[in-house]
Amino acid sequence: MARGKVLNFDEFRGYGFISSDAADEDVFMHANDLLDEKSLFRPGAVVEFDIENGDRGLKASSVKIVKSSFQGPRDAIAVQGIGQAASSDDDPLCDVLSAMELRAEVTEALLQAVPEMNAAQILLVRECVLDIAHSHNWIER
Repeated sequence: MARGKVLNFDEFRGYGFISSDAADEDVFMHANDLLDEKSLFRPGAVVEFDIENGDRGLKASSVKIVKSSFQGPRDAIAVQGIGQAASSDDDPLCDVLSAMELRAEVTEALLQAVPEMNAAQILLVRECVLDIAHSHNWIER
């Protein structure tokens, strides 16, 4: 397996390029060859992959994330783990947000983490998060 960094990746077109430690030229990667969620393939992410000779040059296959390049809210989630409190004290309780407060926080987090998301995508994700929060009684009704 080779290792490298994602130079760019267009989620909508489904392809991008990796700067490989094992090759002198950039390596093409396609969404069909990704082993992780394609939203994780952001510039600077460290990846491992197999190198193949494609029709137009080197092509990556079996591409997986070794180290994420996210900055902002998602880093906190990755470090803390899902379901763990963000607070450093031993109090197991957390703040209960109103739906409006959660909606605002989710919107800001999405804009920071994925600036290329459009308004319709943000609204869909935000409403899914609110539905989950309601179903678990994480927010006030």
